[in-house]
Amino acid sequence: MSKGVVLVADDDAAIRTVLNQALARAGFDVRVTSNIATLWRWVCEGEGDVIITDVIMPDGNAFEILPKIKRQRPNLPVIVMSAQNTFMTAITASEKGAYEYLPKPFDLQEVISVASRAASEPKRTTSAATGKPEPVERMPLVGRSPAMQEIYRVLARLMQTDLTLMITGESGTGKELVARALHEYGKRKNGPFVAINMAAIPKDLIESELFGHEKGAFTGAHSRSAGRFEQAEGGTLFLDEIGDMPMDAQTRLLRVLQQGEYTTVGGRTPIKTDVRIVAATNKDLRQLIKQGLFREDLFFRLNVVPLRVPPLRERSEDIPDLVRHFLQQNADEGLGLKTIEPDGIEALRKHSWPGNVRELENTVRRITALYPQEIVTKDIILSELNAGEAGPDPIRNEVQPTADISMATEQWLSDYFKAYQDHEPPPGLYQTALHKLEAPLISVCLAYTRGNQIKAAEILGINRNTLRKKIRELDIKVMRSVL
Repeated sequence: MSKGVVLVADDDAAIRTVLNQALARAGFDVRVTSNIATLWRWVCEGEGDVIITDVIMPDGNAFEILPKIKRQRPNLPVIVMSAQNTFMTAITASEKGAYEYLPKPFDLQEVISVASRAASEPKRTTSAATGKPEPVERMPLVGRSPAMQEIYRVLARLMQTDLTLMITGESGTGKELVARALHEYGKRKNGPFVAINMAAIPKDLIESELFGHEKGAFTGAHSRSAGRFEQAEGGTLFLDEIGDMPMDAQTRLLRVLQQGEYTTVGGRTPIKTDVRIVAATNKDLRQLIKQGLFREDLFFRLNVVPLRVPPLRERSEDIPDLVRHFLQQNADEGLGLKTIEPDGIEALRKHSWPGNVRELENTVRRITALYPQEIVTKDIILSELNAGEAGPDPIRNEVQPTADISMATEQWLSDYFKAYQDHEPPPGLYQTALHKLEAPLISVCLAYTRGNQIKAAEILGINRNTLRKKIRELDIKVMRSVL
């Protein structure tokens, strides 16, 4: 028994044949065509239970006919394929009313699965497209890799919802860009986008920053101040580095998410809130939960839709597109239009990029600004990359074991200044040195006490709250004893 009739439209004969055979084996009755006009005729004649179509066809664009199909037959699911594989393709497919978007090359089993789901779902009325002009291809997100395709598809599904999103990923991967793209192309795009970085705000000011405060609520509160929730009303509130939020603020945030209202610091009247929450972190929140540093109930409230932004090393095929994007961006800012030789692009693609997309962007900007050549060669690229690696980071050099810590420190400092003998070291040496000393000092003490923070604080001679703060700041993993 046939599962239904699938109308396949694609200019590529090989793709039509492959889809025909695979869908037929799965039990579908398949009809194939190589042009939009035939597809439209079939639709008007009432043919088909599911459409699978490419975007670019010899006689037209599927996005142009998709709104007509939705008006003619609102319940007919349309699955869109495309080799363009850009963020805007996924978003346009969603805006035009496509049931699903599949980037080429696709997995045949996934096509069959999506077609089966589309054919079996109860038919429901789908609103017609709005008739608004297609968005300008300004690419808020860049990349065509499989990892980025999955991000585009998730975002496309979330655009018309208010579901809370938790974005995870290493520093520099572009988590805020993902949040902004969701806002700018979603149902709240006419509202404000407000971002707050938890790691950049002193602990005792976070609640005031989030919820606002009344005049006289604390010393220095000379007037009423609106918090980020109030500023983001009707829009999106992006909570960056959520893993650095103090426990007290976590409790208040959880209450807001549960009740949909909050009170200002020093206030008594509850204020209703209407914002979409998008959170982000480069930390393992489940590990912080085990360490007692993050509320599990808040995690589940925020982690409604998890989305991982991959590091650049996992999407190296996107580097050429990213480089071209940054070069054009630099040209738009008046730095001059440069091009990089293919060998230079390949050198960039093979680099490890520990700083991710942010590091790549800064490298391209530096090359654009410092080199007058319009065509950037591989040698220039390699010299910049090698300078970045050799550009001294003596902090990574191991200090030889010694019985005297002051001697070890003196040796480390001597090596540090030797590495910068031709130019002045960057500012911040004091904090860098303290960080390098504090991290092993606290880690070893915690290992000695098997994770007992009270004992570790006693050995170190510091307050337990200070120790907890240092653990968060230095991102120290606390392994608790199971004995």
